[in-house]
Amino acid sequence: MFSKIKTNEQNKKNITEVSKEINRSPGETTYSQLDSSSKPKSPPSTLSSDLTITGNLKTTGDIQVEGKVEGDIRAHLLTVGETALIKGEVIADDIVVNGRVVGRIRGLKVRLTATARVEGDIIHKTIAIESGAHFEGSVQRQEDPLNSSSNDNLKKSSIIEERTKGI
Repeated sequence: MFSKIKTNEQNKKNITEVSKEINRSPGETTYSQLDSSSKPKSPPSTLSSDLTITGNLKTTGDIQVEGKVEGDIRAHLLTVGETALIKGEVIADDIVVNGRVVGRIRGLKVRLTATARVEGDIIHKTIAIESGAHFEGSVQRQEDPLNSSSNDNLKKSSIIEERTKGI
């Protein structure tokens, strides 16, 4: 079944690939190098409109919520659908709110669309609020809004300032 000719053809092919590698300039990247080192992007996890979750969600990927979540969510990209209700803290690099969030939002890029309903504070690096969005709470810009310790430090420093004013 096996023949020596096929083996020789394979060896010639391997020799050709090696010679191409040798002749390649040092800063040049081949497709195979990119393909092996980078992971394919997975589709977002979707929580459908008939789903209710009680508990915290944490992922390094993307989440699209159409249902109800009672708990905190941490993700890379979070999309809150028009039918969604989230009761808890939301932390993500990118957050797009089309539905309702009751709780604090912390994100590098936060976008409230015209159908958004937010009750809670927003801590962000950049924010966009479309006309028609309903928002009740405070907005605070920070260079690193994902780091909760910086938020705690701000709270602690304001409490200390209040105590020292009374002295």
